[in-house]
Amino acid sequence: MLRKLLVAIILLLSVTPPSRAQSIAPQPAVAAIRAGKLIDVVSARTLSNQIILIRNGKIEAIGENLPIPAGANVIDLSKSTVLPGLIDCHTHLADAGDGEPLHVLQRSAAELAYAAIPNARLTLLAGFTTVRDVGVYRAFNDVAMRDAIARGDIIGPRMFVAGAYITISEGAGAMTGLAPDIQLPLDLRYGEANSPWEVRQKIRLLVHHGADHIKILSTGAVLTHGSNPKSIEFTPEELQAAVDEARNFGLRVEAHAHAAEGIKNAIRAGVASIEHATLIDDEGIALAKQHGTYLDMDIYDDECIQDAGKQNKTPADFLEHDRDLGEAQRLNFTKAVKAGVKMSFGTDAGVCPHGINARQFAFMVKYGMTPMQAIQSATVNAADLIGRSDQFGSLTPGKFADIIAVNGDPLADIRVLEHVSFVMKEGQIYKHDQ
Repeated sequence: MLRKLLVAIILLLSVTPPSRAQSIAPQPAVAAIRAGKLIDVVSARTLSNQIILIRNGKIEAIGENLPIPAGANVIDLSKSTVLPGLIDCHTHLADAGDGEPLHVLQRSAAELAYAAIPNARLTLLAGFTTVRDVGVYRAFNDVAMRDAIARGDIIGPRMFVAGAYITISEGAGAMTGLAPDIQLPLDLRYGEANSPWEVRQKIRLLVHHGADHIKILSTGAVLTHGSNPKSIEFTPEELQAAVDEARNFGLRVEAHAHAAEGIKNAIRAGVASIEHATLIDDEGIALAKQHGTYLDMDIYDDECIQDAGKQNKTPADFLEHDRDLGEAQRLNFTKAVKAGVKMSFGTDAGVCPHGINARQFAFMVKYGMTPMQAIQSATVNAADLIGRSDQFGSLTPGKFADIIAVNGDPLADIRVLEHVSFVMKEGQIYKHDQ
């Protein structure tokens, strides 16, 4: 019933006239982009004076002096740097993004659905054409948003969604801080599990209701009442059950983990990525490299948590949880980069305002990455983590025409990615600042 209500709400928005920033429709089936500079994230090279031919939403060919078909829509980006659409592997687009999770209880499912719609638009217009959304408090809000974007009811990035958190009772992904005699509705406690078999059952339900991947919380959290980021929550056996059950359905698992032992438990279980990886130790870094596990480290988040705290928008216990973690995470990020661990781009968007995801690039460069490595983390690496390298993540013939452009050279100044001037997703233009 809840999902039907959310879908009905989102459908109503389709009668709203499109803004100037929305897709310019109809557009020719064939387009040609004249790119002054083009960043090839696969070869880690910058190419000059390239023409990108696009047909029916996919890249057909790339090269110098390609003949442009008659009637093609020619897009002049000859004074810009062109890149693949960016990918954020840790977002919360379908949640309210409030500093106090309990405020969710003050809104109906309908209100939350309306409130989350701008998050998708802001993210797309910032140049992020794909996201891996890693959990919502109200189960399946993300599924409804993903499907609404795919239908064209609202604009936003391509979404891969978790459906709900897999968490222990009163754990890092639970709605905590309530009196013990209050019973939450099912959609606000959907993913609670307390044994390997309960974990398997929840994953089976999530798969049935449309999840694209599984999010499990291996340790305590910063932004959860009564939690401790340094605590261990799921056991190795429960984590292994999650990975095995997800694999049965062809899905991957990402694990929220701050504490070193919780990180290592999740890596040994075979998760695809560790989210946050805040207190990862040398053994954890070695294990991640050995297993090919991605680290998805949101090293810009601490700025937003502390800034919100100064404005009294972050609960005092969250600020206490966060104490000293930000700097520790950034130092461990540097260690992981130097060790050659696989790294993906993830911001925890929702903690920071949606649409400013690209601010993290400067921090990734400050703490050890080259600008090219930072860009690769949000393109080719991110696509590999999601398991869709054949569809997006690089400007390659046969892949979706997910293309952005900036004024300036992000390899010289990574912060130019904070000001994207052109956004195309699957051949449709959503932003083109002249």
